[in-house]
Amino acid sequence: MMDRLRPRSLTARLVVTAVALVAVVSLLVGTVTTLGMHAWLTDRLDADVAQTMRRGPGPDGPGGAPGTLQAAFVDGERRGSVVAVTSTNYVLRALDADVLDALEEVGDEPATVELPELGSYRVVAARSRDGVRVVAGLPTDDVDEATSSLVRLEIVLALLGIVVAAVAGTAVVRRQLRPLTEVAATAHAVTELPLAEGDIGVTERVPEHLTDPRTEAGQVGLALNQLLEHVESSLSARHRSEQQVRQFVADASHELRTPLTTIAGYTELARRRGDADTSAVALAKVEEEAARMTALVEDLLLLARIDAGRPLAAEPVDLTRLLLEAVDDARVVAPNHRWRIVLPDGGEPIEVTGDEQRLHQVVTNLLTNARKYTPGGTTVTVTVRPDGFDVHDDGPGFPPGLVPTAFERFTRGDAARHRSDGVGLGLALVQAIVSAHGGSVALHSVPGDTRVTVRLAGSAFTAHP
Repeated sequence: MMDRLRPRSLTARLVVTAVALVAVVSLLVGTVTTLGMHAWLTDRLDADVAQTMRRGPGPDGPGGAPGTLQAAFVDGERRGSVVAVTSTNYVLRALDADVLDALEEVGDEPATVELPELGSYRVVAARSRDGVRVVAGLPTDDVDEATSSLVRLEIVLALLGIVVAAVAGTAVVRRQLRPLTEVAATAHAVTELPLAEGDIGVTERVPEHLTDPRTEAGQVGLALNQLLEHVESSLSARHRSEQQVRQFVADASHELRTPLTTIAGYTELARRRGDADTSAVALAKVEEEAARMTALVEDLLLLARIDAGRPLAAEPVDLTRLLLEAVDDARVVAPNHRWRIVLPDGGEPIEVTGDEQRLHQVVTNLLTNARKYTPGGTTVTVTVRPDGFDVHDDGPGFPPGLVPTAFERFTRGDAARHRSDGVGLGLALVQAIVSAHGGSVALHSVPGDTRVTVRLAGSAFTAHP
């Protein structure tokens, strides 16, 4: 039951809190004011009682305002009277025994007592010079009435303050929380977007005037915009990844279909003709295409393993020796090219911690690209650096449109740089292997100046003593 009555919305909770604070403050102020007023009026009444005591009884009784009483106690004798009001005049009325019994117990300090038939009185006792014990008192009706009137006024004002606080608080809180409503509307609009598939951009944003970081609502709006930007970039990355996977599967299927078609064709040719020469040619072609498929599958498998995060070997590798051997091999394979290697100053060998076989594959792929994508007479220079190496050639360079995507899988250029026996995985393997070693690859290419820069983590390199 209490959970049902408990306010749930932020507006309701803030208004209830404000109203509760007004009620508590009103109660405290009213209580202090009432107590102070009652104490002040009681002091005034005590002063009047003391004055009545000093005046003493007159020949016809105590005199004074209606309700004033005096009593005297001496030698076992007691008497007293009170000023009463009639329809025409004030009269003195003798105090009965019950009232005298109550007054006989009064002390020397002012006190409030309930007297039978007379009501509440403020009384005090004192002894006169002749030894008579005298008690004087005044009714507290005026003090009680004034205090009651004050309490009633305070209750009315408190209720009025609570109503005003509730109405004004509701208006102010709703106005102040209106930005949160607009932020929520933006969030609801995003939830209605179909984000499960496809290239969907989250274009909804919280308006700029609701993103002021100096306000709480602005902080929420700014945080939501940052979240939406992150979601949008993540969705774009997801879509690009999906497109790359689809393209990768399509390209791999295409590359595998070509040798399979060739194998099927030569197999059918050998089966139909059946002579030894045709069979030999067919087997040679089948073997060639099988080797091509094997290399493609091995490259794909290596990329898949690297993508899966499988660690490569971490062994000391003499990078200088590896590059020297690769350049020597390239001289034998392509004698029409000019091959150069530049070693660090001092000629100290550079050692890197990594997978020697995979790093050799990186170097081989780069030198093969430089050899097959450039004409004879091109100078290819390998520069060994303490943090990696560069491969530079002065050939025609990559097509401008190919440079941004050169390291993507199955990327191939035009006929001038297209190799007949490749499938476009060479540079993709280079980037994947170098990244697995904690490094990076960069390509700069213009006609006459093509440079591939390989950088590995600096801490992986040490110089031989």
